[in-house]
Amino acid sequence: MADLAEEEMDNPTFRSDTVLSDVHLHCPGKRHLMVRLNAVGQPVFLSYFKLLWSTEDLASGKHVREITTGREQQSRSEDELCDQDRSNVKEEGELNSEGVEALLDDDGDLEVVRRPRGASDLQEEDLLRDIMCPVILMKGKEDAFEDEEQECACSDVVKIEHTMATPLEDVGKQVWRAAFLLADHILFQRDTFRGCSVLELGGGTGITSIIMGTVAKRVYCTDVGDDLLAMCEQNVALNKHLMEPGGGEIKVKELDWLKDEFCTDPEAPYSWSEEEIADLLDHCSVIMAADVFYDDDLTDALFRTLYRITHNLRNSCTVYLALEKRLNFTLRHMDITCEAYSHFRNTLTDLENLQDGKMKYTVEHIKPDFCQFLVYERIEQLELWKIMAEHLT
Repeated sequence: MADLAEEEMDNPTFRSDTVLSDVHLHCPGKRHLMVRLNAVGQPVFLSYFKLLWSTEDLASGKHVREITTGREQQSRSEDELCDQDRSNVKEEGELNSEGVEALLDDDGDLEVVRRPRGASDLQEEDLLRDIMCPVILMKGKEDAFEDEEQECACSDVVKIEHTMATPLEDVGKQVWRAAFLLADHILFQRDTFRGCSVLELGGGTGITSIIMGTVAKRVYCTDVGDDLLAMCEQNVALNKHLMEPGGGEIKVKELDWLKDEFCTDPEAPYSWSEEEIADLLDHCSVIMAADVFYDDDLTDALFRTLYRITHNLRNSCTVYLALEKRLNFTLRHMDITCEAYSHFRNTLTDLENLQDGKMKYTVEHIKPDFCQFLVYERIEQLELWKIMAEHLT
């Protein structure tokens, strides 16, 4: 049975309603370790996400300088390689300067002459990440992961349990790129968040809250679904070593955007106490959400929740929203569109233009050119928005 399961996971097949994050599909040189089945029978995997800092270096700011210097050196190296490639192409053009007829074969078909592979091609090939299929760890194979466990038992790795290839309603159980972008911004502006009380909406696996927990005083990481919240709580426990130096605390709570009140049912495992609600409303100064804009109804519900909470907060606060623009071809438009992103932008504009005499929202786009502290692909479709929520009365 185990051999059959391993064979199936080596060659995964996905239904039309299956969603798979690129973060899990492309994993450089690492295997996904299946650790258990969750309450609904989905395989849960454990992945290690490399940080470009340690807790000691973060305090000194050492890695900011190293990363910047490294990028400059890489840029210079790439420019030199590109110049070399252009020289190769020029030489090739001189060799093939006999005329058009020389490029045709005996039948008169065009014969394409390709340039020689330059050093930059070989370097790019080395940097490409292989598509990795999940591997199930079976009994007797534990030794294969001993080195990886030892390597990751340090302060420069985030360990995250997650699922893969889920239906749309379970996408919160995967890790998404916008969460890394928001985490990068937190680490880059860590002095801004130091000692804050923070609320995350749609926290999913909890990776952004975990990074925030390294600098903030208290983080309320919220989502819906007992199974997802249990996974998030497990991830918080797996990464306590990252938060201990700064004394940060993460509380995993239920917060449903489709409801107007906090869950205070004492029978619910992730409900709020009256003291926790009072603490949030009295001290919260930062609200954040990453990659939660994929359904128009949920986007509307999120913005209603944002308004309700910011209106009830004692003080003004700052909201950070990270997302990835996903382009799709639709038969309705017969074109490539990004409907979820368009709805998000329209709703964001409506919030900024709101005039109710109670709240003022100032929207600012943050250019994602800050240092990268985590290993992931920062594509140009990633965006970060900042909203200043101020009380008028």
